[in-house]
Amino acid sequence: MSLEGVMRVSGSALAANTVWLDTVASNLANSEVVSGSAGDVYRSRQPIFATMTKPFGDPRGAVGVTVEGVVEMGPPGRKEYAPNHNLADGDGYIYHSNVNTVEEMANMIAASRAYQNSVEAMNTAKQLLVQTLSMGR
Repeated sequence: MSLEGVMRVSGSALAANTVWLDTVASNLANSEVVSGSAGDVYRSRQPIFATMTKPFGDPRGAVGVTVEGVVEMGPPGRKEYAPNHNLADGDGYIYHSNVNTVEEMANMIAASRAYQNSVEAMNTAKQLLVQTLSMGR
């Protein structure tokens, strides 16, 4: 793979990992949200990654990673009887978000490490390019 290819793959990974980190941040920010209906409560979201390939699906022609979308995941949130809560439904229930903060913290660490690895790959490719150019002097 050329140094340009390394930069292209690493750049696409940086973009994908940014989406992952943004999704984790959104999940953590909404982890304590409650709602008056099961359909309206915040549900954990996760990005769906895919390999970008050259035309005709040649697996040797991988050119990076992309995010195909962000989907809601997991079971519905916890239902709690709280008739005095201002968001309680007609039966007196409120619905909590299904975000697991421990899982999201682990996702944040994984996304952060993946981002760091992509930056390191780009820096290494840059150093190799500079060394190659200095050989021509």
